Amino acid sequence: MSNNSFDFIIVGAGIVGAATAYKLQQKYPDARIALLEKEQSVAMHQTGRNSGVIHSGIYYTPGSYKALNCKNGREQLIDYAEKHNIAYDICGKIILATREEELPALEKIYRNGMENATPGIRYFDAQEIQEFEPYARGIRAIHVPSAGIIDYVATNRHLAESIHENTAGSRLILSCEVKATERKDDISILHTTQGKLNARKVVFCTGLQADRMAKMDGIDADMRIVGFRGDYYRFKDESRHKVRSLIYPVPDPRYPFLGVHFTKMIDGGVECGPNAVFSFAREGYSKTAFDLRDTAEALTYAGTWRLFKRHIAKGIDEYKRAFSKKLFIRELRKMMPELKDTDVVPGKSGIRAQAIDRKGDMVDDFVIREAGNNIHVLNAPSPAATACLAIADEIIKRC
Repeated sequence: MSNNSFDFIIVGAGIVGAATAYKLQQKYPDARIALLEKEQSVAMHQTGRNSGVIHSGIYYTPGSYKALNCKNGREQLIDYAEKHNIAYDICGKIILATREEELPALEKIYRNGMENATPGIRYFDAQEIQEFEPYARGIRAIHVPSAGIIDYVATNRHLAESIHENTAGSRLILSCEVKATERKDDISILHTTQGKLNARKVVFCTGLQADRMAKMDGIDADMRIVGFRGDYYRFKDESRHKVRSLIYPVPDPRYPFLGVHFTKMIDGGVECGPNAVFSFAREGYSKTAFDLRDTAEALTYAGTWRLFKRHIAKGIDEYKRAFSKKLFIRELRKMMPELKDTDVVPGKSGIRAQAIDRKGDMVDDFVIREAGNNIHVLNAPSPAATACLAIADEIIKRC
């Protein structure tokens, strides 16, 4: 077998791609595997820019890929972190209702959690909320003791580098972008910025570029990836004590986003956010980032406009908060009334790859499709990082 020939190629070395490479090496210890990444390092996009939360699975529709893989993936992720000394903390969280009208939605989440067998969940009253999080205020909350935080970047790097452990012929290839695909007999050939590579099976885990990779490979995905940027603020060091764990609002059931929340970070810091606004660049992390191709593809897609029309008021509110610290803080004060403007400063931003169908609906569940020798992960929204090892198991069933 030549240096450019492999048994498996995984395109995209974010945490789902790296987990897939790891699981393939575990199942086929003698296989030659190539893990390709177009950037100079792994975890440059969604994996390295998320909130770092280990999700419990409480929110997700019972029986969905999300629900099943979150629970399984969470257990595998913690086991992996323990085995490889990756920093994590099962600090728990509360989902906090601050108004009477939020209680029916909170009850629905609780029932969901019970059906999904989310460990240890129970209701907190107002006093218990303050005992758990002294600066938070609410009328009722769900305590979710199994939620936590982890260093996803370290996890991603460890998974990616582990493909060398069993087979010397396996490689992590950075700065390697796929430009075209073709098939010859039972072999898939990739034309990349580092030459031609081929394998009998190729798995695409390309996140923000998933629909483009599918189109290149001849798949009509019947959905479009649209980027939504989320901006965070971070607490100043002297204010970190105001958050001990994770504090989430009751999410608006019309959206797949969980709302701005407070997150203890694995490095000891505290973040709050994110909002969710349409991004004019799939991989542009500043508020004014613009990419002509990304914008044109999003705004010439009927599904995008149907989504915008349906949620125009919400979208305007999110954009206002994106450019106004005052409005962002006002949203956070619903859960922490004593929060001061001076407690927080601007932090990082991230972009979520959200698949939207032609009707303008956000595709909520994981989507995996096959085309000949190739497999495409077309939609892997949160909790994909938590569920990465379980998603990898689903992919490998098809290999």
